[in-house]
Amino acid sequence: MTERVVLAYSGGLDTSVAIGWIAEETGAEVIAVAVDVGQGGEDLDVIRKRALACGAVEAEVADAKDEFAEEYCLPAIKANALYMDRYPLVSALSRPTIVKHLVAAANKHGASIVAHGCTGKGNDQVRFEAGISALGPDLKCIAPVRDYAMTRDKAIAFCEEKNLPIATTKKSPYSIDQNVFGRAVETGFLEDIWNAPIEDIYEYTSNPALPREADEVVISFKEGVPVALDGKPVTVLQAIQQLNERAGAQGIGRIDMVEDRLVGIKSREVYEAPGAIALITAHQELENVTVERELARYKRQVEQRWGEMVYDGLWFSPLKRALDGFINEANQHVTGDIRMTLHGGRAVVTGRKSDESLYDFNLATYDSGDTFDQSKAQGFIEIFGLSSKIAAKRDLA
Repeated sequence: MTERVVLAYSGGLDTSVAIGWIAEETGAEVIAVAVDVGQGGEDLDVIRKRALACGAVEAEVADAKDEFAEEYCLPAIKANALYMDRYPLVSALSRPTIVKHLVAAANKHGASIVAHGCTGKGNDQVRFEAGISALGPDLKCIAPVRDYAMTRDKAIAFCEEKNLPIATTKKSPYSIDQNVFGRAVETGFLEDIWNAPIEDIYEYTSNPALPREADEVVISFKEGVPVALDGKPVTVLQAIQQLNERAGAQGIGRIDMVEDRLVGIKSREVYEAPGAIALITAHQELENVTVERELARYKRQVEQRWGEMVYDGLWFSPLKRALDGFINEANQHVTGDIRMTLHGGRAVVTGRKSDESLYDFNLATYDSGDTFDQSKAQGFIEIFGLSSKIAAKRDLA
């Protein structure tokens, strides 16, 4: 029986060439799988037909936008996930979504190998292969660019030699990855970390420096899930899409950072994630109102670890699953409304309202009606600082 390879297929030059390239290198039949996580571009059926025309024996396409939003982006919102306190895991979240479909296709078609288009220098190779090994431990992985030295020049030459039905246009100077949760731009002149980004690299966001009217939005959450914008019910996908438009129009969600890659190098990345940043900012503030102090303090530690694990490609790991349980429990009272002003590149919270609020006006106020018994404070401070006081007497002796 001829061996079969499932290929993560984008419809672009590199993965189109990879179909024939893999067939020649391995003698295997190739099944192309394209997954729509909101990256835009061509119609899925066009992509499917191109894969077949390039030599795939089977081609599958999946509209996974809602799945991606609800099963991958939503947990990140609940976790306030920001890698290195800034990056909302745009690319890292999409990889396990795609992996799930690749492994399902491998099982369906009897494939023993899964292929992807990553290089040997980035994080995505780890995310794909760690995810594939977790869901299909017996599957092997190959990466034509990394394993068979399939360079861009060789890909173009192969395309022309085989007369493949895809344009071999000049490659963009940037490496771009995008989905509904955001957009990542790297390489080109950005590799010199002294060079400032130019407006041409942005698509999801408008220039925040340009004058415009501010936009006010009320985001409603139920148990950590965004359920309405300005009182109108939305799905998670719709919440992200609509805030991409509204926050993006105000230049919100631009991130320019040097980040620590899993493979050990530092890399300069420019991100746009207007909807993600608006939602995480609102969610964080609603947690401030509704989550008890000790739980909130501990959750911040969990958030950092959760974000690092997802960044590192360990979405399907036992620890990640266990942390999900904690995060869901911590979100059980995160219900209410957050009012935000979107303007000048910033999403600023201006109001909070929740039936689950732990904020007590009568305890917080300094005016008449104050119910906080200040007479108890002196004794509390004496006991709270007692161990330090005893140590200080010893150390100063």
